This record gives sequence, C-alpha cells and structure tokens, in this order.
Amino acid sequence: MLRLDTEVQYVKGVGPRRAALLTSRAVRTVGDLLLRIPKAYQDRSSFVTLDSLRAGQDAAIHAKIYRSRDIKTRTRGRILEVVLTDGTSYAYAKWFHGGSLHVAKGFASGKQIVLYGRVERDSYEGKLSFFNPEFELLEDEENASGAASLDVGRIVPVYEELAGMTSRQLRRIIASALADLADPLWDPIPENIREQEGFPDLRVCLQRIHFPIPGDSIDDLNRRVSPAHRRLIFEEFFLVELVFALRKKQSQLTRGVRFETSDRIRACVKKILPFHPTNAQKRVLKEIVEDLKAPHPMSRLLQGDVGSGKTIVAFEAVVVAVENGYQAAIMAPTEILAEQHYLNAKRVLASLGYRIGVLRRGIKKAEKKKLFEDLAVGDIQVIIGTHVLLEESTVFKKLGLVIIDEQHRFGVVQRLQLMTKGDRPNTLVMTATPIPRTLAMTLYGDLDLSVIDEMPPGRSPIKTIHATDREVNQVYRMLGEQMRKGRQCYIVFPVIEESEKIDLKSATEGYERFAKLFPDRKVALLHGRLKSEEKEAIMRGFTAGDIHILVSTTVIEVGVDVANATVMVIEHAERFGLAQLHQLRGRVGRGSEASICVLLTPPKTGDTARERIEAMVATTDGFRLSEVDLRLRGPGEMAGTRQSGLPEFRVANLMEDSALLALAQREARKYVEFEEQAMRLLKEFSARASSISPAGLVTVG
Repeated sequence: MLRLDTEVQYVKGVGPRRAALLTSRAVRTVGDLLLRIPKAYQDRSSFVTLDSLRAGQDAAIHAKIYRSRDIKTRTRGRILEVVLTDGTSYAYAKWFHGGSLHVAKGFASGKQIVLYGRVERDSYEGKLSFFNPEFELLEDEENASGAASLDVGRIVPVYEELAGMTSRQLRRIIASALADLADPLWDPIPENIREQEGFPDLRVCLQRIHFPIPGDSIDDLNRRVSPAHRRLIFEEFFLVELVFALRKKQSQLTRGVRFETSDRIRACVKKILPFHPTNAQKRVLKEIVEDLKAPHPMSRLLQGDVGSGKTIVAFEAVVVAVENGYQAAIMAPTEILAEQHYLNAKRVLASLGYRIGVLRRGIKKAEKKKLFEDLAVGDIQVIIGTHVLLEESTVFKKLGLVIIDEQHRFGVVQRLQLMTKGDRPNTLVMTATPIPRTLAMTLYGDLDLSVIDEMPPGRSPIKTIHATDREVNQVYRMLGEQMRKGRQCYIVFPVIEESEKIDLKSATEGYERFAKLFPDRKVALLHGRLKSEEKEAIMRGFTAGDIHILVSTTVIEVGVDVANATVMVIEHAERFGLAQLHQLRGRVGRGSEASICVLLTPPKTGDTARERIEAMVATTDGFRLSEVDLRLRGPGEMAGTRQSGLPEFRVANLMEDSALLALAQREARKYVEFEEQAMRLLKEFSARASSISPAGLVTVG
C-alpha cells in the first residue's frame, strides 16, 4: 500500500527512470503526484455523432480514422489532415505543423480516436473541421478489455505534460496511485470544519478531483469551484494561516518591552510634526501606540502609498520609544535610503536633542568603531543603517523599537534577526510598495496591518505620459521648458554602462548625451558603484538645487525627496516592473507644482510590458497598480516576495481565491485558541503529509 509520503517510483507505471524525471520536476512523492491536479476537464460522457456537428460548438467525438495524409504547404508548413467517420457521417481534423505528429503517432486507417475541440467550417473547402483539437488514439486491445474507460464515457481530466508523460499516461499512473493508497488517510482539516463547510475528506477529494463522478458539474470543475477544489485550496491556506495564527498567539503571550504615554510624551510627539497630520496618519499612530502600550511586543505592518507620510508616523513611534528610555533602530535596504532617513531624522527630531547615528558599509573603521561603542553604552538613542545593523558587532544597550523600511527587500529571517538584538522589542515593518490584502494576509500573516490610505494635502498631481523613442525630441523640449521655470529633472536608465549582450541605453551614455544637450545646465550621474561620499555629495547638490538634471539608475527608487524636482523620464520603461515604475514616479510630485512622468519605450513592446505602461498611465493609485502587478507577475515574483518565505501554492491562487483565504484565516484564528491541538495538527502534518501542501515550507516557532 502507498502513503502520501511514499517515493513516487513505487507507483505502478512509474519505476526508477520515470521517477528520476518526475523528481527533476519537484514530484518526489505520491502526494506531490496527486497535487498535480488537472488543468482542465472534458465531458466525454456523451459523445456527439458526426452528422449532428454544427460550426461553433465544442464537441467530443469517438470515431474511426478513415484515412490520413501529411500535406506540405508553402505558407503553413506541413499539415496533418485526418478524415473521421462514425457510421453517421464524415468530419475532418487538421493539425498545423503536424508532420512529426503523423510519424510519431501513426494515424493508421481503422484506428479509434477520441477527439475534443471546437468545430469550425474550413474557409478553403467549406468542410466541418476540428483545428488542432486535443485527441487520444485508443489501442484495440484496450477497447476490448475496457481499460480505456479512463478516457471515454466520463468527465475526463486533462493534465499538462509532465516529465515527457502525456495526459493519458498520467491518468493511468494517478489512477494506480489512488487505487493503492492506504486506508485510512489522515486528514489535516479538522472534522468540524469539513462538516461546516461541506468539504469532502481528503481521500474522497483526491479521487473526485482526478476522476469526477456522474453528476459533477463540468463548469464547476473547470472554474476550480467544485467541492474537491475548494477543499484543497482551503487546506493550503488553512495550514499556512494556522502557522501565522500560532506565531501571533505565542507572541501575544510573550512579555515584551512595554511603553507608557503621558502628557509630556504626547507633547514631544506634537513638537516634531512639520504639518497637520491626515486622519489616516492619526488613525495609524493610534493603532501603533496601542500596541506599544500592550504587554506583548508589537508586530505591525504599515502600508502606505508613495508620499503618504509613513516616515513621520515612524518618527512619532521613535519619540515614544526614546522618551520611555529605549533605543530605536531603523533598517533600510540601500545606503541612499538610509542616508535619507538619517538626514530626515536629524531635521525632524532636532528639537528633541536626540543623539542619532547612521551605520552603513564603507564608513571609516574608526568612525564605525566609535558608533558601535556609543550604541552599546546607550549614548546613541536612534540608529539608522542597512544590513550592517544585523552584524554580530552591532550591540544595543536597550533596544525597544525596530523599524524595517521597504520590508519586501528583506527576508523574514532578517526581520527576526534584528528583533533578537533586544529583549523582544516592538517591531514596525513599513513598505511603500502597496501589497494587495490577499497577498499581505499570506506574506505577513503574523503581523497586524495598518494602512495609510490618504495623501497629505498640497501634493501636486502627477501626469504620466507614454512616449516612444520617435518622440524623444519633444521630451527634450519639455525638459528645457521645465528647467527654464526653475525646476529639476530625473532621468532614469536601467543599466550603468553599455553592454554588447544587452541592447539598452545606459546611464553613463545618457549622462554624456544630456551634458551636450543642455551645456548651460549642471548634469550629474548617480549609480550604485559610486562611493558613499560621492553619492551623498550628489544628493546634497540635487537637494540644494545646484544640480538641474540627475541622471541615475534605480538607486533613487526610494528615499529621495526633492520638492522642486517635477520631471521624471524613465528610459526603457518596458524593462521595469510595475512596482518599480510606481516607486520611481513617486520621486516627483512631492511639492505644490504639477509634475510629469514620461515613460519612454521603443515603438514596439511586448504585451505584458504594454499592459504595465497602460496601467501606469491610467492611475497613480499604488493599491490599484498592485492588483495589476499581482495578476501579471504572480505572488511569488511580485515586489521580490519570493525571498520572504511565501509558500508556492500548488492549487490555490491568491487573486482568484481570496474568499477562501479569508475563510481560512478566520478558521485558523478560531482553531488556534486550542493551542495544543493546533500544535499537534501541525506536527502531525509535518511528519506525515508535508508533501500534500506547501504549508510545510513555513515552520512554527
């Protein structure tokens, strides 16, 4: 008998050779095999006769091959044409570029064939034909023995080709695996939840998802909303959400740094505000302060669109921490962003007299040593840095608040690593890359979510324009007009230097070109290979208005705030992701003057790139763009989340299955109240059935 964790080579029809091929495709166990669910279902339970075929219908037929021929054409290559008969009439099936198919499959006269596809009228000869239909040739001995019942007379699953195996071969292997599967089969979904939601148990689910029974809705199966599909989708979500819920419950039972608020501290918070906060900022600060006052450590995700005012909220939290006698650490993914935070912190917190330090790679050894010493004895109250904050040599005297900016650029492990620097400090994770709620629930399921969904007043609108390289002279004229008005411009390139391998305009070439185009203007070049001192000097010059055109790579994607910069030109915009384009655009529109973002592309672009550009032109709402981004790229690639511990769901789809995700989260939070039961379930799952769901990728603790 087989178990879900049995190696796949022991399934009848697999063997060592096929097992090696399957293993290369991440199918190592019986459970892995059974989670390769059908890509579609065909209703072959009722075949239509050839004399009843009508143009435009989708039909399944069971016929004999009358004759076949391999036709060579000048325009369409080789076409395989097969004439079919079932005793009632004749029909045609044609496969373009089908010469090799003819040789490999051997469409001999008299062979039986099951065929499924759209019936169309041939524009050349007017015959009813199937063009490139799905098909299976049936062996005579199989028809005689009844073995072909997996292929005809029922709703038939259709699989993507796997390790060189056809859909028909996979049906037989999966049928063998299900027939030999041990009984009883342990089910990770609690019985009360299955009964409440009408989910079948795991054995029934696997049987029905691969081999539906009469009465199952073909439409529900193809839309992945059958009871079997819903159950497997729920299971994937439930186990992941259970891990998050358990982590959250355990953290709430943990004693952490607890802050107090008073009139004195509230006065300090008000003292640093450079403007009247929006209602959204007030709401989010209240949520953060309530967490800081709680006996357990804060774990909160702060989302806000570009320019929504997250940084000032973070500084308000810093004030609460420092006024309670603790240190605060702010970690950023790039030196430019860390430097920007440092300069902002010195400006915003100046009235409170805090000692603020910045740690980054490349600072002088003596300076770094002194910073470490001051931090360890508590002389530095606020420290800002990049990954250097994670080094063993970075020691705090009394760390009470950890703020991680642009969290999607770090991994979960790095977040936890910084948190271990103190005695269970409060943690605030920030991102200006909006994440759809469905993705946030899985990526940050152990964090509470706050959203700043309101922009500060007085921000200028940003007009986004798509232009091709043919219109570049008009773009240059617009740059000149803006600079005559006293404005500054960003020009962003995808690469630093030209390459023989990639035909892209480079920042260095662009710098030389713009210096010649605008000889009376100061042009500077900024990229990641420059030394820290050079980057800082350029940014200071641009902020002061001494530099008119900043030619740059994506190092300016986050953290650069120059109100007088009103033009952003992105060269080769088709090469950037949607989230990155939105972040780059957010560098303009930071003052009261109207701003322009020009997306420059070649005249011809791919479909996906064109859809990204169209979305950018249509809206400046980061949350709407994030939904488009999730649909185009998928959750694993979006905003660099693959490094963050997001499971690769095999059945569930975050875009399509959000209702089941919400249900799974609710049920997991209820079930985790019985902590011992929840722990037992996850341990049992990990030990016995980790191959049946990706939740095994997420560990408890």
